[in-house]
Amino acid sequence: MTTLTKPKKQRVGHQQRRTAVLMVSPALVVMFLVAAVPIGYAIWLSLNVYSVRQAGLSKFVGLGNYLEALVSPAWWHAFGQTFLFAFVSVGLEVVLGVAMALLLNMAFRGRGLLRSTLLIPYAVLTVVSAITWQAMFESNLGLVTGILRGLGLPGGDMVWLAEPGYAMAVIIIADVWKTAPFVALLVLAGLQVIPADVYEAADLDGAGRWQAFWHVTLPLLRPAIALAAIFRLLDALRIFDLPFVLTKGANGTQTMSMLAYQELRDGRLIGQGSALSILTFCTVMVVSLVYIRFAGGNIRDVSRES
Repeated sequence: MTTLTKPKKQRVGHQQRRTAVLMVSPALVVMFLVAAVPIGYAIWLSLNVYSVRQAGLSKFVGLGNYLEALVSPAWWHAFGQTFLFAFVSVGLEVVLGVAMALLLNMAFRGRGLLRSTLLIPYAVLTVVSAITWQAMFESNLGLVTGILRGLGLPGGDMVWLAEPGYAMAVIIIADVWKTAPFVALLVLAGLQVIPADVYEAADLDGAGRWQAFWHVTLPLLRPAIALAAIFRLLDALRIFDLPFVLTKGANGTQTMSMLAYQELRDGRLIGQGSALSILTFCTVMVVSLVYIRFAGGNIRDVSRES
């Protein structure tokens, strides 16, 4: 019996895989045209020296643009500032996101309204939120500087966006305000699939709320936290809009994407700017592969649960 049914099951499985490939093929072709073709063209540009300052100046240099970028102090400074921004902002977003998710998971009147309100910062355009935070930190009329000045605290008369360190702090605050709700929503979804009998068993064992959080809630939330963290980390490593609007990359806020933009747009150096863009792309890819390598089990748990 088994010798007869096994080939039949194999044929059915083969037909299902073939049908799946045929159905997915149009989407793969579109993805190739939208993503792979521009990336391939950018790689080709990065292998040449071309400047719009001098028409017709074009020369194949191979990896010359990459080598020039890798020995440039500007690239490594932007590299370090990007990772500083990414790790600090994502760390704060995860902590605040978990706290907000725990609050929103409680049963209280007006919870639905609060959940809807939570989405407002994430729905605001990044450029709009950047302009808002820029106005809030204005030295004379800003809300934040006015509060600091009224309380007699330092920083009330300071031009925050003109000071190295403080300018990066403003960008981090603006990013955390906007994207912490996104982390909270993902963590909240993870909280709602935790069965109630797990907490009942912990209560019967004599565990308090703090012990239940550390030994029950947090371990079961790791897949959701890992998924939220990788989404935010990859997005933070590509940060461009906030520093562009707030500081134009000045005062220690130049990121990898900002540096590539300045080479392409301001310097008019197509080859060098394309090489910096590809280096940024490769950096994000390497970070994602390393993260998935060490946190992939948690992310796969989320996929299975969903």
